[in-house]
Amino acid sequence: MQMIDQYGYIALYGLLALGIVGIPVPDEILMTTVGSLTVGENPLLDFGTSLVVCFSGSMTGMLISYFLGRTVGKPFLYKYGKWIKLTPERLNVAEGWFHKYGMWAVTFGYYVPGVRHFTCYLSGVSNVGIWRYLLYAGVGGLVWCLSFLTLGHFIGINAPHIIEVAQRYMGITVAILVVLVIIIGYLYWRHRKRALNRT
Repeated sequence: MQMIDQYGYIALYGLLALGIVGIPVPDEILMTTVGSLTVGENPLLDFGTSLVVCFSGSMTGMLISYFLGRTVGKPFLYKYGKWIKLTPERLNVAEGWFHKYGMWAVTFGYYVPGVRHFTCYLSGVSNVGIWRYLLYAGVGGLVWCLSFLTLGHFIGINAPHIIEVAQRYMGITVAILVVLVIIIGYLYWRHRKRALNRT
């Protein structure tokens, strides 16, 4: 917030570009915060300009990642990616996504932290055509930026806190759901086994 307050749109552009490349920047929280700054009688930022800047920053990061993947390849990522949180484990997850969903992993990968960074690199490693890459990455980037900026704009000043709380407790919620599914599955299995034993 201090950087955006001091440098405005330039800071927003740079932070999103670096976040896509793999530097740990909370992209979604950043954009919802920016969206919340576009409301009020004297908004600090303009919504339309913020959308253009966010989209440009994310696409710059996507292109840097793509060309890095195309020039240095996967061995470089395995060796040096850990310094910017691009671990081999995350690379394997993203590679699975990429092989399963193809270029759609680039479009929807924006919404999955840790995956969106790698799908760009993998597109370059796989020598995907630049125009095809720009189409899928551009559509995904535009929808992604518009989603979080709009969310911040409508929720207002409380948007960053709401997103932070949701992200913090998302892991706990998923874990509880998994445990419940396992318990229900186990009880159902025991019930079926008893029913078979009776017959």
